[in-house]
Amino acid sequence: MKKTTFIFCVHNHQPVGNMPQVFRDAFDLAYAPFLTLLERHPLIKATLHYSGSLLEWLEDHEQGFLQTLHGLAERGQVEILGGAMYEPILPMLRDIDAAGQMRMLSDELRRLFASEPHGAWVPERVWDPVLPRLIADAGLSYTFLDSTHFLHTGLSQEQICGYYMTEREGRSLAVFPIDMQLRYAVPFQSPEKTIDYLRYRASTDSPIAITYGDDGEKFGVWPGTHSWVYEKGWLEAFFTALEKNSDMVHMATASQYMETCEPQGFIYLPTSTYDEMMEWSLPADAGCRYNHMLDQLQGLGLRDKYSSFIRGGHWANFLTKYPESNRMHKKMLLVSEQLEACQHEPSPAESAPMQQARRELYRAQCNCAYWHGLFGGVYLNHLRHGVFEHLINAENLLDAQSHVAGPWCDVRIIDLMRDRSERIIVSGSTLSASFSPNDGGALFELDYRPCSFNFCNTFTRKREGYHRKLKQAGASDSPADASAPPLLPSQMIRVKDPGLQELLSYDWYERFSFIDLFLDEATTADSFSRVRYMELGDFVGAAYELSGMQKDGKIPSVGFTLARDGIVHQDYAQLPLRIEKRFTIDDAASTITADYILTNKSDQDMPIWFGIEFNLTLLAGEDPQRFCLVHGQNGQRFPMNACKDIAGITEFSLRDTGRGLAVDFTLAPAADMWFFPVETVSQSENGLEKTYQGSAILVHWKQHLAKGARLHKILCLKLSGTAVAAQP
Repeated sequence: MKKTTFIFCVHNHQPVGNMPQVFRDAFDLAYAPFLTLLERHPLIKATLHYSGSLLEWLEDHEQGFLQTLHGLAERGQVEILGGAMYEPILPMLRDIDAAGQMRMLSDELRRLFASEPHGAWVPERVWDPVLPRLIADAGLSYTFLDSTHFLHTGLSQEQICGYYMTEREGRSLAVFPIDMQLRYAVPFQSPEKTIDYLRYRASTDSPIAITYGDDGEKFGVWPGTHSWVYEKGWLEAFFTALEKNSDMVHMATASQYMETCEPQGFIYLPTSTYDEMMEWSLPADAGCRYNHMLDQLQGLGLRDKYSSFIRGGHWANFLTKYPESNRMHKKMLLVSEQLEACQHEPSPAESAPMQQARRELYRAQCNCAYWHGLFGGVYLNHLRHGVFEHLINAENLLDAQSHVAGPWCDVRIIDLMRDRSERIIVSGSTLSASFSPNDGGALFELDYRPCSFNFCNTFTRKREGYHRKLKQAGASDSPADASAPPLLPSQMIRVKDPGLQELLSYDWYERFSFIDLFLDEATTADSFSRVRYMELGDFVGAAYELSGMQKDGKIPSVGFTLARDGIVHQDYAQLPLRIEKRFTIDDAASTITADYILTNKSDQDMPIWFGIEFNLTLLAGEDPQRFCLVHGQNGQRFPMNACKDIAGITEFSLRDTGRGLAVDFTLAPAADMWFFPVETVSQSENGLEKTYQGSAILVHWKQHLAKGARLHKILCLKLSGTAVAAQP
């Protein structure tokens, strides 16, 4: 009789920084009912993975769930997978961190379940040929990857089964291919179709294993799945069908299968991930061309024949597609290097602050905030905040070891982005401010360290290939038959928020702060917010020259000047103008002062409309505890997502009374202000949605600048907040 072994692997994860209610909903809708049904069907074997961030939440809130999982593992029904503790993309890490992440999760599994992990879940199945060495050196012997990885080696679909062996530098690793057809079928097609497929793949000649591996959130969290999987009984029926067909379908965990069955052969896998991820990583224009090519091949009946030779981009493309992701990644590498410099090798003997700093760094490496595809990812400001919060926590712990004599303020000029371009990083006990001379002399990170909060955690509005879906909005996104399975999120066309098409404005420069602009006379607050105005200067994103670096020996402060000789267009003339901005970062006062001097270097008078733009965030647009407060006779209080045009102000503040955070601005002379939200249109599992990214603030002056004359502006930002202790 034909037989096949079915290896059923489910990966469960919630990102670091996700909302507490999301953890709770995912547990109630998916994780708890899934394990309850699994316990009721002892013949069903499963290989389960829980990320470290989810395990921490379960330990804090659902001890009973962990006890049940422990019992299932003890009786051999469940094998618990290891891997990297906080679900990082392993190839984006330094080797020391990849190894440390895997050791940390293995230690957690031994503590929680008295269980020695043998396999590793590779986050997002992002594969690099170096991983066999890293995984094997962490004491793990196998992993799961998509069939896509194997197809790209030239194997046929029929050859993709069981497991293969691979190696790097002599370290061996077994790799189970995840069957693509099953990944799309479960749980979106009837259980009988999966049984039929397993019967079709079964063999009488030699042992064969077919592997399913995918997200546990498909079993209850994805739209429509909780009703389908549990209320309408799909999972119960699936487990029952497997039990009824046990003479043909044998269930085993991955380790159980490896104990009795030899590998299919030896293989070297290329750098890859699953098909959708490689498509998502492409730039918007390239993604559109890629999809057009696939449609053309489909129309010719050639797509399946040549799919093995078709692939999108590389995961690391996200670091160029989204500069916000790249900046987080490079800051993460910097903190990792700082940690290694403090102590070269992690060990049980390292101090408690070093252990905590390591954990904070590892939390900040959680992959979800670094990319974007079907889910919000890098577009979700609270996930980015989670990265920054934990990186700042780690920096605070590390700096406390080297600065023990009171207030301090240091400056580094380094190639932070590894692009042969210098950045200026000023750090003290309360502030950390990062400037980019080659990007308009702008501020791109501003941390208030006692609260581990980055006020510059904003996002630039970008074109995405899926924005074309807005033109298709209104099509049905649910099956006509109420008894039919839910659609895959990729099949849905849903618009969560009305008026999204009006939000499709795309920025031509990064949303930093201290951006120097010269507006034309036709500019309005509305046209400026929509990026539909004419910029008359050449200072935005241009190179400024650094000079006058000075560190005060008496108080913890640093000063330096960024200057540019540029031009301002006037009618048909290009008039030379020089901007000098002298920054003083005073850590004791928690202030950044910018002393601007504009010099007309032309031989004629120059009417100018000069503005300085800031892009800052308090993470929410409508929360009544987060607002802008304008002081003085024009005093107003309005939410962070308001659109305002206010004349003649000298003081205003951004306040978050819930967190106890504030940024107080003072201006001299008085300026007019435009204030508006920066909101993006991004894709999520629930459809296209509006996401608040931050608030843009333009302070501006209309003035006449005589030939050879100078204008002087002073702006001061003072940060304050209530310190919050880092989570252990």
